[in-house]
Amino acid sequence: MKINRIFPDKHKYLQITDCIAKKPKTLYYRGTLPETRLPSVAIVGTRKPSAYGKEIAHRLSTELAKEGIVIISGLALGIDGIAHRACLQTGGKTIAVLGNSVDHIYPRNHLGLAEQIIEQGGAVLSEYEPPTEARNYHFLERNRIVSGLADIVVIVEAAARSGTLNTASHAIEQGKHLFAVPGNITSPLSSGCNALIRQGAQPLLSPRDILDILLPQKTARQGALPLTSSPLEAKIITLIEQGIRDGDEIQQQLGVSAQEFSQTLTLMEITGIIRGLGANQWTLN
Repeated sequence: MKINRIFPDKHKYLQITDCIAKKPKTLYYRGTLPETRLPSVAIVGTRKPSAYGKEIAHRLSTELAKEGIVIISGLALGIDGIAHRACLQTGGKTIAVLGNSVDHIYPRNHLGLAEQIIEQGGAVLSEYEPPTEARNYHFLERNRIVSGLADIVVIVEAAARSGTLNTASHAIEQGKHLFAVPGNITSPLSSGCNALIRQGAQPLLSPRDILDILLPQKTARQGALPLTSSPLEAKIITLIEQGIRDGDEIQQQLGVSAQEFSQTLTLMEITGIIRGLGANQWTLN
């Protein structure tokens, strides 16, 4: 197990860490870091996500990785792990920032994930010199590095008192673009994200929101980049293309429950497939 020691000032990809308060003078990593600065996005969120949060994290990481964007997260359970895995499944590069030294993977059930990150050309990175065990305050400290390495930070799902919001605070201090995924106002797991949006974070409605910032020339050529549709989404798209715009009428024709229909519409709006016209009227983007 080779552990590399590096000075951020001497590495082109890591030089962005100048924005970090208490900038680490030394970093340790296993695996491979990009040799030059590449567009990078941090995707973080709750350790116990809902099905909605899991779906958004997977789709977002997949679409960004397809465009060559490095995915950064904290190897934690939940949203972090989903983001790392989706990136790897797409053949992309991902970096995991630990709250302990890189000779000891925590949580232990992500040992296989960490090894896969390394095998597929990514890296597991930490500011802590081996051997250093995980401590609660380490995770708060490492959050500044997660956001500091990224050009854009996305909070996928977070409760009102989630530790994930600490990463959002660092992103704001560092002058990063901060996105939050809007969610159901009755869901405790969306309360943190919805609060961030109210406080000025940009709502993430589509991967295009990020790609327009990081790869503006490419997205101008490609046009909209909708996420992959589920069978229900495909049926909704077909009805809208046929000129049916009323949500109630679409739901009745499909014969699905109000809850399933509402959740699907919300997901389609966030992923940029449709947009609301008001009064429960919908159109395609």
